[in-house]
Amino acid sequence: MKKQIILLALALCTFGLAAQNNEPYEFKEFKRVAATEVKSQDQTGTCWAFSTASFLESEAQRLGKGSFNFSEMYVVRHIYKMKCENYVRRQGKSQFGEGGLAHDLIAAVKTYGIMPESDYPGRKDLKKPFKHSSLESSLKQKCDDMVKLAADKKLTGNWIQEIETLLDAEFGKVPLQFEVNGTMFTPTSYRDYLGINADDYVTITSFTHHPFYEKFILEIPDNWANGTFYNLPLNEMMRCLNYSIQQGYSVEWDADVSNRGFNHKNGVGIVPEVEWKDKDAAALENTFKMWEPEKQITQEYRQQLFDSQETMDDHLMHITAILNEEHGGLFYAVKNSWGETSAFKGYVNCSEAYLRLNTISFTVHKNALPQDTRRLLGLESGEVNIEKNKVKTGVPGRLKPSTSKTVPAQMAPAQNVAPASKQ
Repeated sequence: MKKQIILLALALCTFGLAAQNNEPYEFKEFKRVAATEVKSQDQTGTCWAFSTASFLESEAQRLGKGSFNFSEMYVVRHIYKMKCENYVRRQGKSQFGEGGLAHDLIAAVKTYGIMPESDYPGRKDLKKPFKHSSLESSLKQKCDDMVKLAADKKLTGNWIQEIETLLDAEFGKVPLQFEVNGTMFTPTSYRDYLGINADDYVTITSFTHHPFYEKFILEIPDNWANGTFYNLPLNEMMRCLNYSIQQGYSVEWDADVSNRGFNHKNGVGIVPEVEWKDKDAAALENTFKMWEPEKQITQEYRQQLFDSQETMDDHLMHITAILNEEHGGLFYAVKNSWGETSAFKGYVNCSEAYLRLNTISFTVHKNALPQDTRRLLGLESGEVNIEKNKVKTGVPGRLKPSTSKTVPAQMAPAQNVAPASKQ
């Protein structure tokens, strides 16, 4: 009899899992931040520019300036020039390519400003897609030639102008000023009018090979500019991400999407509990369509996959909303830059487990972080009060980050939020 009860219990459990696996994902909006329409990076490796421009467009809306369409190519052009200078001056011993990170665009905006796409589309034929493979090859060859000339003491003083000539041929000359709603701007005065201060943005990550609550240079190929990252424990990193969106700040996200758990077509990113090799044909067919349990992602597992180069820096996108999935809890609406080609019109809904495992870093306004975190990172002075413990800035060892894996208790019920504005 006892054996029969056990078998019955196992059968009911199996039936329950099967039933859950036959139920489709059901997403309900919890908190959304206004965002502009989905665009396409076309045949370029400039996701970093499209996602960060989208992020700053949301920032402009948050600051009450209105809805804008910024020129990604204005910034991309300047970054190519900066990469060429860096490559030549480092004697050819640095990363060179189309890729980059969020801080590249923000750094370019700080130096060169920003402008509308209508005033600088960055291509001669607007009917043709963006494609930079030939440009990248030409620039790389030109820079290699310059490295050789420099080694032979034959590099002329106008070498940067030669780079500018190649960039002008691809993107067009940059206008010195432009008009917006009857007002004349330069790229830098337009940036200032929008209220975008590059120094207000910080990049957060979570890895154990550097001390927590300190800055470090993350060792990934596209960090050619040696940008710094603030290092937080994994649970604290996720708390900051949730808090930011809840406070009305969107999040620029750098992640690994080359793994099997990311499916742009179906618009879902997950980390299935069942290993891919153990899924039968029916289970594989239902993946990304029907809900299934996911792995519990620890700090150690995350580090292991990063060190073994299974988790890699390969794509940047823009997180604009927190979602509640009926079966599995937290998901995030991620705006991609591959056009409106997913099941969610260009968005991909990624689970909390997916972000815990695959986040390389994220960039936010520093005021989007909880006050205690800002103080611990040295972004704000003052004492830190966490769960009845008073910890002075610079003493992070006493903190015990939350291990909660559900919607944080401090989150209020969803508010009525206006849908994302369209341009």
